[in-house]
Amino acid sequence: MNVPFVDLKAQYETIREEVNFAIEQVLIESAFIGGRFVREFEDAFAQYLNVAHCIGVGNGTDALFIALRCLGIGPGDEVVTAANSFVATSEAATMAGARVVFVDCEPETYNIAPVKLEEAITPKTKAVIPVHLYGRPADMPTVMDIARRHHLFVIEDAAQAHGAMIADKRVGTFGHAACFSFYPGKNLGACGDAGAVVTNDEKLAQKVRMTANHGRCSKYDHEFEGVNSRMDGLQAAILKVKLTHLEMWTQKRRTLALLYSQLLKDSGLILPMEPSDARHVYHLYVIRIRNRDEVKEKLHQQGISSGIHYPIALPNLAAYGYLGYKPDDFPFATKYSKEILSLPLYAEMSEQQVQYVCEELVKYASPVEERTK
Repeated sequence: MNVPFVDLKAQYETIREEVNFAIEQVLIESAFIGGRFVREFEDAFAQYLNVAHCIGVGNGTDALFIALRCLGIGPGDEVVTAANSFVATSEAATMAGARVVFVDCEPETYNIAPVKLEEAITPKTKAVIPVHLYGRPADMPTVMDIARRHHLFVIEDAAQAHGAMIADKRVGTFGHAACFSFYPGKNLGACGDAGAVVTNDEKLAQKVRMTANHGRCSKYDHEFEGVNSRMDGLQAAILKVKLTHLEMWTQKRRTLALLYSQLLKDSGLILPMEPSDARHVYHLYVIRIRNRDEVKEKLHQQGISSGIHYPIALPNLAAYGYLGYKPDDFPFATKYSKEILSLPLYAEMSEQQVQYVCEELVKYASPVEERTK
């Protein structure tokens, strides 16, 4: 049996007519940059999140950079974020001219550790970027409390957490702003690059919109220099179609993730923890095993694709050698980067495929020695 890591073709087949019709309308109207299709998706996504403003941009990295810039973050400032994320999170802070400061993750959630976050704050700290890693919400109530006490901006990196919730509130609505990626493999993915900044701050929203469009308020009236980062009409139209299916896809992901957990509960492997006070949307189903690389190859030989998110903790990358960090500064992020393995998970996946993955996995996987202190 072949089990792809993600199957975007299978997703497309379920919504082919809707997507093709949406694309055709964009082509008929030649609404390629801006226009009603972008506005309609922005309005629909803002309504879905229950947030006042959504501004479509070129990609998730641009969303983070533009949000930081529009909050006045720049040279001389520090931005604190998680040591275990994709490089875009930290890269955006550097793009804005700030110095990135990394903190370790919590051992059970893999999200930014609030205690470490508070320890990392200095007089130069101006913002924090919590990441809702793998689709599990970060501890936003605690992060927001820390930020209020230290007068910091909070920008949520929700690139992996479309539809995730804490109690009855969706992630992306806690901070001063939040940034989403619609990269094709995301839970809500476009057919190319796209991203968005969301906020309840009207002035910030207007500045973000202008910044992403060359700093202008009308075609040739530029109030300041901005950048060129605009969501195109084709991606917006496709995303609007997909948004109507997101809740159904999320529930299917959750059902399959819980099946994984049930089938693997006696395996001795470290499995994702289902939060009691939040909704995990399982962008990734990530386990920890001692012989990760060997298992990944064995699964590949059996037709099962898997992934590693991420094989090197951010402060251990060569790109951040200038910061002078040591791997031991981030014991959990460093340790987990050698153990984590992402199993296949997508809404169109069958229960039989999940069962096959589990059957093959337990043949080869060795439990890790847990370390929580």
